[in-house]
Amino acid sequence: MSLLLDSFWRALAYLLMPRVIGLSLLPLLLAGGSLFALGWFFWEPALAAVRDQIESWSLVEPLLKWIDGGLGPQFRVALAALIVVAAVVPVAVVASLLLVALLMTPSIVSLVAERRFSTLERKRGASFWQGAVWGLGCTALALVATFVTMPFWLIPGVVLIVPPLIWGWLTTRVMSFDVLAEHASREERRALMGLHGWQLLLLGIITGFLGAAPSMIWAVSAMALVFAPVLIAVSVWLYTLVFAFSSLWFTHYLLAALQAHRAAAPAPVVEMPPAAPVPPQLPDVSGHP
Repeated sequence: MSLLLDSFWRALAYLLMPRVIGLSLLPLLLAGGSLFALGWFFWEPALAAVRDQIESWSLVEPLLKWIDGGLGPQFRVALAALIVVAAVVPVAVVASLLLVALLMTPSIVSLVAERRFSTLERKRGASFWQGAVWGLGCTALALVATFVTMPFWLIPGVVLIVPPLIWGWLTTRVMSFDVLAEHASREERRALMGLHGWQLLLLGIITGFLGAAPSMIWAVSAMALVFAPVLIAVSVWLYTLVFAFSSLWFTHYLLAALQAHRAAAPAPVVEMPPAAPVPPQLPDVSGHP
């Protein structure tokens, strides 16, 4: 637990460094700019498509008419906007995480290693492409879990628990692999992820709940839906900061754990080659003294 707290405070301090802030701009520009452009051009068509789909459901129409009588016809517009936002937010979260993992984490690992672990040997147990494939595979599983559980988010309280748990699991898997890819061998990576499994999962769940905080923008007021294209880009910026902090936290924790793991490992036994046999000395029979 002391290692978790120590790496937490170090991650907070590093997050304020100009170099880290500069590194966060590229994922922000890529993800935030893309989502802002998509929202600007496709927000209204997406709302219209969702409204048409809702109104085509004959089973839901009596309920919608009853709600319209109490809340007014604007409810359908707000409901369509909520559905579109609910579909976009998981994509924004995953895009931010993957961009931070691919674009920021290698530089963050190098930064932390230069300042704290300059003598730590780099065994390069995984390549960039292995990390990319690992991240995409874990992301696919997380997205499937997200969309499968999405209907249950309407149950009060579930939306505050299930999404952070899914994103926390995804963060743990992706960040642990990427942080150890450069310095640890394959065997060391597997050993550390096994020995520190629950600590890494706890770290991921905490950052998962932190990552859910930007989603609270949509819970403040229905008026937030009017500015959804802009607020989605703002949410991506917040997600980027959260995952940058997550990358720093995992890096400080795992590199320290790797250093301790190597220090505790027994030194390899060096086998000496057998000594050459000494030929026996024959007795001197020449008679000379």
